[in-house]
Amino acid sequence: MTEYKMSRINYPTENWDKMTPEEKRQFRLNRLLNADGITFVSPEAEENYKIRAKRLVDVYNVREPDRVPFSLPLGNLPLTMFGCNAYTAMYEPARAMEACMKFNKKYAADLETWAGFFGMPGKILDILDYKLYSWPGHGLPKDASEIQFIEKEYMGPDEYDDFLLDPTDFFIRKYFPRAFGSCESFSLLQPVTHMTEVIMVMQQLLPLANPGVLDTLQKMIDIGKAMQEMGQSMRGPAMPTPAAMGYPSMMFGSITKAPFDTLADTLRGTKGAINDMYRQPDKFLEALDKIADLSIRTILESPGISMATIVSYPLHKGADGWMSQKQFETFYWPPLKKMMNAFINEGLIQSMFAEGNFNSRLESVNEFPKGSVAWLFEGSDIFRAKEILGNNCCISGNIPISMVMTSSPAEVKELCRKLIEGCGKGGGYILSAGSTPENPKIENLYAIVEAVREYGVY
Repeated sequence: MTEYKMSRINYPTENWDKMTPEEKRQFRLNRLLNADGITFVSPEAEENYKIRAKRLVDVYNVREPDRVPFSLPLGNLPLTMFGCNAYTAMYEPARAMEACMKFNKKYAADLETWAGFFGMPGKILDILDYKLYSWPGHGLPKDASEIQFIEKEYMGPDEYDDFLLDPTDFFIRKYFPRAFGSCESFSLLQPVTHMTEVIMVMQQLLPLANPGVLDTLQKMIDIGKAMQEMGQSMRGPAMPTPAAMGYPSMMFGSITKAPFDTLADTLRGTKGAINDMYRQPDKFLEALDKIADLSIRTILESPGISMATIVSYPLHKGADGWMSQKQFETFYWPPLKKMMNAFINEGLIQSMFAEGNFNSRLESVNEFPKGSVAWLFEGSDIFRAKEILGNNCCISGNIPISMVMTSSPAEVKELCRKLIEGCGKGGGYILSAGSTPENPKIENLYAIVEAVREYGVY
């Protein structure tokens, strides 16, 4: 059995390899508590940070904090409230940051929430000629507020062997030309496996003289410059971090996907994946296991992993209705569990966003050490989830985004009361919505905060 570890160069402390998974997790959490490397803007910000950090660490360790923490569903409100739509945010990120800072100046103290901007980079997507999304100004009207996913088979049913033999070669020479219009010329490249002696190197490098390949390589340079420009524009002059202002975040870490979702979202497509589950299940399972290995290695070898706290997963196709329980336990769960265990062993908390309804999955996913997994539910029965998972896992979610957008503050506050009273006992609960709303009512955000202050104190 393969043993997955961070490389020694990424060790957060010298004796990392001698620590247990629980000790590693607590080490990561202690850094959050100790505010390592943070220069606070004021003593009040430092005091607020330490209170909020302790609250978060308690709930992730499935203990009762001083008060139920909450995560407000701000959605795009900080942008639209201050005159910045999705198109502007994608192509002028500095304006999006400015809108968020205005929102924070007006509302952060009352809402105990710091708005940040983590948008899609329009200029970079344009240079790539990205095929998997439509976005405002590219396939959608400029006044559209969301991106849309374009699903198709970017890997053929007969290409499993190519993928399994050399995934990197497959991605560069086959997937990239299909997913990125700017990379079409990469299909002309030759495998680099034989680049071991000078005559072989010369043969393999011949495609680099092709004008299309040269154009593609120039576009990669342009992307690098665009990323530099974006980073500089978003940093702004002496802009404080949320932590410096007193708002810790447990979400610092990496985002990945369940292997089934990687294969069924962006390689084979939903229809292709379903066909393969029946027509070539062995190849399908082998590919899922390979994707799990690649995903583990990618996360554990990433430069910032030593400072991370969490690995987050949006679970797309594991929900009830997508597949039977037998299929879930055969195809979806084993490679995902393999990834989760590898990261848990390195002290990383697993944050699972259960999109849709996971009611039939709850019993089968409760098999990890206490405090190592947190669940965010969208449409599942969160009271049943609390009963099944609540002794071991932090849970959150279930404020419908439709209510945040359309209901009255009294209705929102009453729902929050029921959620707090039904899920808060024993700790390990964060009050939050299960998804991201479009233009939530500001009065309903206040209602969530009021509910916590009134009903959420232990």
